Order: sequence, then C-alpha cells, then structure tokens
Amino acid sequence: MKFYALFAGLTLASMQSLAALPSLNSHPNQQAFYDALSSLCGKAFAGRIVTDTAPSAAFQNKTLIMHVSKCNDRQIFIPFHVGKDHSRTWIITRTGSGLSLKHDHRHKDGSEDEVTMYGGITSGPGFEQVQAFPADSYTQWMFAEKGLPQSIGNIWKMFVYPDSFSYQLVREGREFRVDFDLTQPVETPPAPWGTQ
Repeated sequence: MKFYALFAGLTLASMQSLAALPSLNSHPNQQAFYDALSSLCGKAFAGRIVTDTAPSAAFQNKTLIMHVSKCNDRQIFIPFHVGKDHSRTWIITRTGSGLSLKHDHRHKDGSEDEVTMYGGITSGPGFEQVQAFPADSYTQWMFAEKGLPQSIGNIWKMFVYPDSFSYQLVREGREFRVDFDLTQPVETPPAPWGTQ
C-alpha cells in the first residue's frame, strides 16, 4: 500500500512536471524556418559582411564561418567563428509561444563573457524564410546595466533561403549583416570556446 501511494505520488509529480514544459507546437511559419535551419545541421558555411555602418577591426579581413553544430526538436546551436575567435554561439530555441535567439559569448578559457546570453524573442509568426527577434526585457536590462543603452533597441533578424543564410542586427543608426553561401559547405571549424 505504501509502495502504491509512493508510485502514485511520483506519477502525479511527473505528470505535473511534464505539463509545465512548453508545448512544441509552433506557428507553421516558425516551424518551416526552424526545419530549414535544422536541415543544415552538421554543416559549416563561409560568409561575408555585406552591410556594416560602424566597421570594427574585430571583423575586418577575417574569415567568417557559421557552423550549424547541434540540433534537436527544441534548440539549434550555431557557433559563429570570426578568424581565430571562437567565442560566439547563436542559440535558437522553440519556446512554445515563438522562437528565441540568444548570443552565448565565452572567453578562451570557456568562462562566460560579462555580456552574454542576450537576444530577443519573436513578437509574431514572421515568415518561413525570415524571423525577427526584438531585444527581450532581460537583454534590455543587461544592456542598461552594462552601460550599453544604444543597444536596448536592438532587433536581430535571420534569413534562411535555399542558397543563403543571413544574420542581421539593426537599431537606430546601426546595421550589420553577414551573408553565408549555403551552396558551398566548408571544412568544419574547431569547437567554440567553452565546449568539449
């Protein structure tokens, strides 16, 4: 009898735990976008800067590689390699009410950068090829705390077409965009910093 009561309690707790998880149901546009990115899993592609209204030495004359390194039904991890800098990973997550984009920034020793895990959440269904991620409330707070008020209005966009992928940042007075050629996979880069 005690065993039955314990089992029933565990079952109820398990069911409540499962019920707390967000549904994986997505708007068809977001599902198509997520599936298109997932289809690239395991591949790496070279890119080039096509727009940069405030050029930075960190990106100039550097090899730019995106690597769709890990995918499951909930998350996609895309390390973005800039020359020998392996500090950046884009993380796309299905939330149950849309998609989120986070930027995981690491130091060479694997420790987190003081400005990391910032990003945005879709505010609408978007399009099968394009999703926009306005800065979420945590990101806005962090940028304010870190003395980066100009970034509070950031909107990140991702575009995925059969032959190209683009990553774009826009805000008042600033635009940055990198286009990647999906027709020519390249050699897989090293693992991003902070991963095995």
